[in-house]
Amino acid sequence: MATSADSIHFFGIRHHGPGCARSLLQALGALQPDCILVEGPPEGEALLPMLQSPDLRPPVAMLVYMQDEPSHAAFYPFAEFSPEWQALQWAGRNQVPVRFFDLPQTHAMALEAARRAALKQALAEQEDDAAEALEDPDAAEETGAAADNALAVVDDAPELEPVAEAEPVNPMPGDPLDWLALAAGFEDGETWWNRMVEERGDSEALFEGINEAMTAVRAEVDKDEQHWRGEDYARREALREAWMRQCMREALKAGYQRIAVVCGAWHVPALQKNVTAKADAVLLKGFPKAKVQATWAPWTYRNLASSSGYGAGVTSPGWYEHLWQCFEKNQAPAQDGIAQQATKTIVPAATLRTAGWLTRVAHLLRAKDLDCSSAHIIEATRLAEGLAALRGQPTPGLVELNEAIATVICMGESAPLKLIERELIVGDVLGSVPADVPQVPLQRDIEQQQKSLRMKPEAASKLLALDLRKDNDLARSHFLHRLRLLGIDWGVPSQDAQRNRGTFRESWQLQWEPELAVRIIEASVHGATVAQAATTKLRASLTPETALPEIAQAIDDALLANLPALVQALIHTLAERAATTGDVAQLLQALPPLANVYRYGSVRQTDTALLATVIDSLVLRAAIGLPVACMAMDEDAAAAMKTKVLAAHDALRLRGGEGGADADETRQAWRAALKSLAMGDAAAALLRGMACRLLLDEHLLESAEVVQQFNRNLSLGAAPMDVAAWLDGFLNQQALVLLHDEAIWGAIDAWLSDLGELQFAQILPLVRRSFANFSKHDRQSLGDKAKRTPVGGLGGGGAAVVTLRPAGAAGEPQPWDEQRALLALPVLGQLLGLNLPPALVDAAQDAPDFNVSAARA
Repeated sequence: MATSADSIHFFGIRHHGPGCARSLLQALGALQPDCILVEGPPEGEALLPMLQSPDLRPPVAMLVYMQDEPSHAAFYPFAEFSPEWQALQWAGRNQVPVRFFDLPQTHAMALEAARRAALKQALAEQEDDAAEALEDPDAAEETGAAADNALAVVDDAPELEPVAEAEPVNPMPGDPLDWLALAAGFEDGETWWNRMVEERGDSEALFEGINEAMTAVRAEVDKDEQHWRGEDYARREALREAWMRQCMREALKAGYQRIAVVCGAWHVPALQKNVTAKADAVLLKGFPKAKVQATWAPWTYRNLASSSGYGAGVTSPGWYEHLWQCFEKNQAPAQDGIAQQATKTIVPAATLRTAGWLTRVAHLLRAKDLDCSSAHIIEATRLAEGLAALRGQPTPGLVELNEAIATVICMGESAPLKLIERELIVGDVLGSVPADVPQVPLQRDIEQQQKSLRMKPEAASKLLALDLRKDNDLARSHFLHRLRLLGIDWGVPSQDAQRNRGTFRESWQLQWEPELAVRIIEASVHGATVAQAATTKLRASLTPETALPEIAQAIDDALLANLPALVQALIHTLAERAATTGDVAQLLQALPPLANVYRYGSVRQTDTALLATVIDSLVLRAAIGLPVACMAMDEDAAAAMKTKVLAAHDALRLRGGEGGADADETRQAWRAALKSLAMGDAAAALLRGMACRLLLDEHLLESAEVVQQFNRNLSLGAAPMDVAAWLDGFLNQQALVLLHDEAIWGAIDAWLSDLGELQFAQILPLVRRSFANFSKHDRQSLGDKAKRTPVGGLGGGGAAVVTLRPAGAAGEPQPWDEQRALLALPVLGQLLGLNLPPALVDAAQDAPDFNVSAARA
């Protein structure tokens, strides 16, 4: 729409709308402007010459970031169907000057940084005031008195009469498009806009209608815009629109006669307002500045979707791409395989659009081995067209197509619909940028390694399985681990990667996100190459106050990333710190990652000779201080120490027997520390039971010795809590020792049998907690064993002896009594429905010397 001077023509568009893009091209062709102003950052004008490069393929985004703080960045995405992208392409083809006229990010980011700093300072002052109030009793008393007075005033206030029909504070919906949609009879603004604008094709009169609608909506919003979206939003929008008006005035002063203004439809009414240049200049006076840099970055349809959180996103980028291709070619996309009939009958573009989309759906479902025949497509097309006719629409839209697909093809199943939404309606499309775009050195090194390792970034998630015995796969693993150290999570270890860590297999889940471009820029301050940056960042994260476990984990990370110089330096640092620390908990926590490095270093071709000495030193120091460190612990501290000791014990087993006398000395010292825990009385009961179990598993205690510890720690004089804790530590969530060691089974049975009623009631909930950690199969096996094998007493060797009647007075089990067993045969025969031979029944009643084995034979 032209201004009164007929020099400025406004084209209010929706970002990433194919209908707006098509209509805009028609309008630009008719107007033939001599200057185009596009909503975008002025810093991006230096990137415009690259628009004609064939390597710049949308979706892409202009990335503007602060040089001092790269995490503070802004993206300006473009898709092939974005009106701004088509306007820039039209200007390039017709050699028309084009300018971005949004508020420069050099000012916007400086204002945002100042706002954040002010907010942070205000929060710090509030915390200081609160701390002073707590330290000053008088101030705290005054604060409490003021609060009491306020509560008293509230309590004494009269009750208000309820209003019958009170007006809501903000009766308007959150999205202005929803207001227009409700007035037109649609459920939401997205559906209404799609139907009226994006799916209708091209129309030069479209922009007049959009301008009229936005003017009406903004007239309502401008009455109280601060209340609608907040004061900060209203101020930012006012600054942006004032800057846009200033840019329009500058274009007029430059002598342009036909200026095309392409901006969001929401801004058009504000840009057409009669605001003086002086008022805008006052509003824009005194802007701070920040140093910013702009570049192109690949973008994805997934990030273009509104579901990603992008404020100007659309719900269906893949569908919009299909609409654009249909508009551009006036027929369905060539890859859909739909051809004109041999008779050259002209098929309407709307029909081809519908059939083309359904053909894409068929190709997708068939590729996933789902049933979708030609009959499905024909019937779905008919249903979609019928739905559109019933709703008074000339052609089916995405809503009608989805309903037809759900009814005819998916038969009401939701899983295929989710697949269609992810793969087609949204889509996994990743753009590309030329190699000569402005880049930091780290980004160039990453791209070079991606090419050399044949690891192409893709928008779709992909599982990458690596065989570390192959040189290329090993290099890929090093590359991905280095990126993770830099916070660039292009690849994430899959769930089974931890289980396969000791093998030659490693699994990664790869998915490229546009936000990673910002992470790369942030990481560039650490170095120009991936290896250099990872080394510098990891080294900088360790301070003189860093605990031993964190240093040990850093060694593990450096090993995985193949940073051998850093590994050696960190090992020396760990050895120095360990020599001066007496914290047993830190020594124990440092062992598991070091054991992983030692055990699997050969797989990654790493020298671990020095590491073995460090591990032995840590184990010796931990063994010396372990008995003392486990004294006087409460329940929570004992549980935490138990976890650390078990992890260290497993790590020592990974250390293995290599190393000669030093390794033997290390193992002996550790076993001596465990024996001191198990046999002593000073440590927590949980830790004593755990140590006893570890010694039993290492075959350092006989069953009789373990039974002796049972009798000592499960005696009637022990506190119920200590008894339950000792048993919990000994069982260690494993039932195998009860299922296979009859001596221990008998000891627990004897202990339970000797408990009185009161003691049994006290101990039962505590012991049940230990048994609840067993698996369902283990609990069932224990129950079967308890029913199948009643326990008598312990023989001289400590083994349980099975008997069918109580032991004698002397505690000795009775021998097998065949006569008594025969007496049960008639009753068992009746219960089990067995037809016993009469001779066997008679023998059971009349012949005490009857041979049971002969009768069975």
